[in-house]
Amino acid sequence: MRIRTVAAPSRREAAPVKGSRFVACVHPVTDRDAARLALRSLRDEFADASHHCSAWRLDPAGRETHTDDDGEPANSAGAPILRMIEGRELAGILVVVMRWFGGTKLGVGGLIRAYGGAAGEALDAAEVVERPILVRLQLTFPYEASSVVDRCCARHGACEVSSVFDAQVRRTVDVALEVREEFEHDLREGSAGRIVTGAPPPE
Repeated sequence: MRIRTVAAPSRREAAPVKGSRFVACVHPVTDRDAARLALRSLRDEFADASHHCSAWRLDPAGRETHTDDDGEPANSAGAPILRMIEGRELAGILVVVMRWFGGTKLGVGGLIRAYGGAAGEALDAAEVVERPILVRLQLTFPYEASSVVDRCCARHGACEVSSVFDAQVRRTVDVALEVREEFEHDLREGSAGRIVTGAPPPE
């Protein structure tokens, strides 16, 4: 199972609309936490913008989507951004469009065209790639099982996100969905059941 997403973060400024300035930022993201972190970073970077409107789509089936009009009229900003993402069949992606108000109201129709247009331009300019769909897992295991975890991660291409060392080790990894079952099976078999896998706790 693979996903069409963007290769790297990018940004593009659209032509001004009646004095208002629009800058669209595109970010690849793996989950809600990553999307929220990227959005928070952009809010900090562009703190002087009047609005930070956004949409994300995390999975190809469209089950994980979110929109935010950030003070603009309902469905005038986040929804048209999301439509641009869906129309290009992209996922694992966050798009944020910042607006600097130029003094002239655009009306709902004008906002829909402006936000959707800025998002569409940025997506068309971004490099699109296909990648495996990733799932994030937390592995809990005794220290002596570390070598088993290292071997299984290397064999299945699982990437470490973080590790916490207490009475036991808690390691968070990203692994391709298509190899998850085999990965978890090898962990259990290689450790005689001492490695426990599951979803990481929400941050």
